[in-house]
Amino acid sequence: MKAGRTLQELAIELDRQAVARRDFVVNSERMSMTADQFILSPNSGEDMQFSMSGLFHRQLGSALGIPAKYYDKMRTDYPALLTANVNGWLGRDAAKHTVRTLDGTARAFLSDRYRRIDNYEVAKATLPVISEIEGAKVESCEVTETRMYIKVVNPRLEAEVRKGDIVQAGIIISNSEVGLGSVSVMPLVLRLVCLNGMVINDLGKRKYHVGRENEESWELYSDDTLKADDTAFMMKLADIVRTAVDEAKFMMIVDQLRDAAGAHIKARIPDVIELTAKQYGFNQNEKDDILTHLITGGDLTLWGLGNAVTRASADVPNYDRATQLETVGWEIVSMDQRQWRELNGVTV
Repeated sequence: MKAGRTLQELAIELDRQAVARRDFVVNSERMSMTADQFILSPNSGEDMQFSMSGLFHRQLGSALGIPAKYYDKMRTDYPALLTANVNGWLGRDAAKHTVRTLDGTARAFLSDRYRRIDNYEVAKATLPVISEIEGAKVESCEVTETRMYIKVVNPRLEAEVRKGDIVQAGIIISNSEVGLGSVSVMPLVLRLVCLNGMVINDLGKRKYHVGRENEESWELYSDDTLKADDTAFMMKLADIVRTAVDEAKFMMIVDQLRDAAGAHIKARIPDVIELTAKQYGFNQNEKDDILTHLITGGDLTLWGLGNAVTRASADVPNYDRATQLETVGWEIVSMDQRQWRELNGVTV
């Protein structure tokens, strides 16, 4: 499992961001863009200028109906044309949008119905619960530009996939403040042989960031004005965390892992890796690392392939991508028989 921040470092950063962030619901006619700044113009007072993240550019283009490929080409080759396009369509948009900013950067361009469920609030609701669970520990945590992750393991609940190959139960709590996903609590297993983490992405709970139309006309303030339904959700989220490490669900996952450990790869290993890379979108470095870990591990089964992917995740520089690979590891070991036959039937 890829290492991230310490729990203390995560808490310090979330505290800082809770103070530094500013959110606005703005009519499009009060927005404009220059080559390197996004500008909000209030009814009174001075304009506010923000640099723009790559995600903000992507969401802005999508909201205005500008194809991503064309947007990127204008941004690279003809910035003046991009500015003219964006400002022209903002002038015709006649809609409200939520603009999320942090540290002077516009980081998300979202619907005015976007329901803010912030990382600070999620952590505040869940970390005290985790500390109450006997034996539970935060194995890895991080806050990136797009998501927060808290990965928790409970060593008191463990099982053998096969003799000497032990996994422990856990959960991953994640959230995106910038429109890239729901608040979620999903099962996680930690393999003790190599401390690989595997995210079980189809057995969790989620809440999406969509709410009622926002009535505020300008800046949004977060902590002391959370809606009652969000407060209720945080209470429910705490309850979900308390019961998330469920023995019956864990044993169902272990049974799937045991099945994968008995599914032997018969095709040529490079061909299997090539087909897997194509199916799950691995880049060349990831593909090479997975092949190396599979051969080094010497476990030529579906379980071994899944573990090669999760082991490779620890080598990926980007924490978001590393967590995606931990999810892909589960998707591989839990693939259905048709997918397995196709993967294992590769011929030269």
